[in-house]
Amino acid sequence: MDEFEELVDAHYEALYRFALSLAKSVETASDLVQQTFCIWAQKGHQLRDRSKAKTWLFTTLHREFLSHARKAKRFTQEEMTEEVAGRLTATEDNAERQMDGQRVLELLGELDETFRAPLALFYLQQHSYREIAEILDIPIGTVMSRISRAKDMLRKRMTAEPASAPKNILQIEPESLKQQGGKG
Repeated sequence: MDEFEELVDAHYEALYRFALSLAKSVETASDLVQQTFCIWAQKGHQLRDRSKAKTWLFTTLHREFLSHARKAKRFTQEEMTEEVAGRLTATEDNAERQMDGQRVLELLGELDETFRAPLALFYLQQHSYREIAEILDIPIGTVMSRISRAKDMLRKRMTAEPASAPKNILQIEPESLKQQGGKG
């Protein structure tokens, strides 16, 4: 039991962040992590090389997410998006950086899972390309190209609509201000 507790202590937070980046829902992320550890409790003894436990956990979580996503297709994407809206927040003190961080997470959540998973594993979980390739069961070259494409997509979306830009801008004609000022 001590080995299981150590495994949970060592990897719970990273697994949860990865699950949240994939699922975009606090409840679903929690369920995915819990299910991953349940599967470990049932099948973890079969892993011969214990140094691979972290990769095994992330791979299992990703597969559980894909399974969950297939089942969730019964619900409309709109319902899922409304449920998730406003739940991700950054913890930095700087308000502008916080807004940018939130925007990146929002945009990351909008990416197709094909690009979101490798990018989240690389930047949010600090996995190597090799580890990501093992977790997602894809070639390293594919990992590198998906991360590159995902970064390009995020960069284009961030520059197209910066988080700090006001969403509703009123157009005021300077002449209308002069006319109002002159009458008073």
